Formats: sequence, C-alpha cells, structure tokens
Amino acid sequence: MEKIVILTGAGISAESGLGTFRDEAGLWSQHRIQDVATPEGFAKNPGLVQGFYNARRAQAAQAVPNAAHRALAQLQREWPGEVVIVTQNVDVLHEAGGARDVLHMHGTLTGALCGACGHRWPAPPVMRAHQPCPNCTAPMARPDVVWFGEIPYRMEQILGHVGTADLFAAIGTSGQVYPAAGLVDAATAAGAHTVELNLEPSEITARFCETRFGPATVTAPDWVATMLNRRRPATAGP
Repeated sequence: MEKIVILTGAGISAESGLGTFRDEAGLWSQHRIQDVATPEGFAKNPGLVQGFYNARRAQAAQAVPNAAHRALAQLQREWPGEVVIVTQNVDVLHEAGGARDVLHMHGTLTGALCGACGHRWPAPPVMRAHQPCPNCTAPMARPDVVWFGEIPYRMEQILGHVGTADLFAAIGTSGQVYPAAGLVDAATAAGAHTVELNLEPSEITARFCETRFGPATVTAPDWVATMLNRRRPATAGP
C-alpha cells in the first residue's frame, strides 16, 4: 500500500481558464508581482491589491474542475494506500473535483485574514482597502494567501508527508518557486520514486526519476489510469 504525495501548481488549473505567472495575457501580465503579491505592496497600496485579488476571486469562482483535477480525486478514492494532495494553487478546484483534505500551502482566495490579530474568515466576493477585521476591527483585512516573502502554510505537515512518501509526483509546476520546488529533493532523500507531469520541461526536470510531458488534462488522467491498472488483479483466462 504505497503512499503517494502529489504537488500541483498553476499548470493544472490553466486548462480551467485560470492564468499563470508565465501567461503573456491575463491578470498577472497587468501588474508587477512586487505591487500585488508582497506585504510591501499591500502596505503601499491596499486598494490595488484588493482589486487584483477581487478579480482573481471572481475568475476562480467561474472556473470548473478539469479532467486532471477529477483524475487525482479518483486516485484518492481508489488507491489502496494514502494519497496526499499538496497544492500551490489558491483556487479550490481540487475540492470541486472531488479531492479531500487538500493541503493549500499558499492559502485560498476563498479566505480572508486579519493582518493584525491573525483571525480568519470566509472572504466576501469583494474586499475593500482598509476593510475592518470582524474580530478585532483593525482595518487590516487581506486575502488569506501567501505572498512572496512570506512562509507557506503547513510546511511541517507537508514535509512530514513528503518524507514518508513512496512516490512523489509534481504536476503543472514551474520549479521556480521555493520551498515547493525543493520538495522533490526531500522526496528523493527519503527514497521515493519521483515523477514530473508538465506541459514542458521545468527548471527542475533533471531531478525527477520519470517525466511525462503534455497538457495536464491528458497526462494526469493517463498517469492515474496507469497507476490504478497496475493495482488491479489480472483477469483470469478461459
């Protein structure tokens, strides 16, 4: 009963219409990362940052899970061992596709966070600059997402899973953002087989034992089918 740990990145949601950092068009191309995805940017212009995440939240609310999300949920349901999904994505398409207990290392667009007291609550569709916290009333409500320069969520739990994995898969990740890009090294050190599923080779492709390239909606279902088929008993002959 092998334990599988899967890391997903923006590439798995791209085919659901959600843009990535690399897109030449879309929300990210209209802004500098420093202005909309750092604590310093929020402190300088909270209205700009809230507007950017309001747009991302609205876009994510219209998106639907694709074949890759559904395939990973199927793997969770049917694999005889443990399947842990860790995602860098701030959408909730894995959950919409049927996955359970997803570890969101960068938070979610559906959450709000108080920068003063740390209180969390469901984010409204539209958040405003200097919006007060419902717990302490400080005007420091922000999206509950991890910005550049901040520590990702649940890292101790994630590293614990990676360190006990028999198989580690990365799907749709660029290999440019740490500490997520270093998880394959932790998996390798723990003796896990590693596989990368990506549209094209990433910055860290050479660190994987096995690679499969193509759209996530093709590679992920094919990989899941391969994994599940190898676990099914052979049909007896006549």
